[in-house]
Amino acid sequence: MSPAPDPAGLDRIALLVPLTGPSSAIGQGLLNAAQMALFDAADDKFVLQVYDTRGTPDGAAEAAALAVSHGARLILGPLFAAEAKAVAPQADAAGVKAISFSTDPSVAGGSVYVMGFLVSEQVRAMVDYAASRGLSRIAVLAPNTVYGQSVTDTLTTALPEVGAQLTRVAYFDPTGSDLEDVVRRLADFDRRRDALERQRAELAARGDDEVSQLALKRLERLETTGDVEFDAVFIPEQGARLAQAASLLSLFDVEPGRVQLLGTMLWNTPGLGREPALIGAVYPAPDPVANRDFAMRYRQVYNANPPPLATHGYDAAALAAVLARSDAAMPFGADAVTNPVGFAGVDGIFRLGTDGLAQRGFAIMQISRDGADVIRPAPTTFAPAQVSLARP
Repeated sequence: MSPAPDPAGLDRIALLVPLTGPSSAIGQGLLNAAQMALFDAADDKFVLQVYDTRGTPDGAAEAAALAVSHGARLILGPLFAAEAKAVAPQADAAGVKAISFSTDPSVAGGSVYVMGFLVSEQVRAMVDYAASRGLSRIAVLAPNTVYGQSVTDTLTTALPEVGAQLTRVAYFDPTGSDLEDVVRRLADFDRRRDALERQRAELAARGDDEVSQLALKRLERLETTGDVEFDAVFIPEQGARLAQAASLLSLFDVEPGRVQLLGTMLWNTPGLGREPALIGAVYPAPDPVANRDFAMRYRQVYNANPPPLATHGYDAAALAAVLARSDAAMPFGADAVTNPVGFAGVDGIFRLGTDGLAQRGFAIMQISRDGADVIRPAPTTFAPAQVSLARP
């Protein structure tokens, strides 16, 4: 089943966002960005119909029912997983696709697609990068949360695909109360320190021969000896806890120069270079050039910085406008929405899979003292070409 054509030949697209309630600032940002996209990409037949979800499942269900009754041919939103689950039955019944802004993969399926930045996609981007650098033994140091466990689950699946392995898994309390003990064990600090003491004792017992004395002198500069079981550590954490974890790894003789630190988009914030142990660490991010241009335009139009996820509002509305202009018999059907060639938006390239999940191309960023530098640009295609959503 699919919605009947509009009598006036209009392409009615519904945007479901929280315009009241605690998340209204994000909802307004999504709406503002969507309106920017209409200016850039929509024709005169495109109509964006906006509905307030109030940030609740009930509000989202009511908004979806209203949107369908008003002839919406595609739903953009809602924002939260619980809202998307509430919208799914109505979207399925009406034959209308819904492109939610959620990051919860369990939402995807049937008529609902997930456009948010999926943790699994971020982890796979880092696995790809690690493999390209010859890093094949990966440890994970993660909070004992759903987020941390999802990172570990993805690593467990993705690493063997590139010939690498997950060698150590260490969870810490989300409060960080046991972080020092967890990092100490992950680093095998006590075993490696004891091995150093044994080496020193053995060399000292050999007497005053020149070779032993030179070796002892070299050991004076060390805290431990012997290798750890990994050449990279994945830390899916942010803020002060991330800085603490990196500092503790260095304290327990896991030095950034020998072991690569890997992160997720939680790291895509300014100021991480203030922690010396994080300099040189890497993480995935949307195409920073396209993001920067979008943020500049948003500030020019609205005299404010775009809130988190506003880019999703732009890309979703631009995608809808591009689909509306196509010559497809069913421009908002599954085949059109899941075009395997993909689309190029202000968050970089993306495509929606038949499983309902977004696939993205990320840039790889490296933390420096002054910010972060692109060390691997975001890919520009999934295939020979993609449909551009960005402003010409």
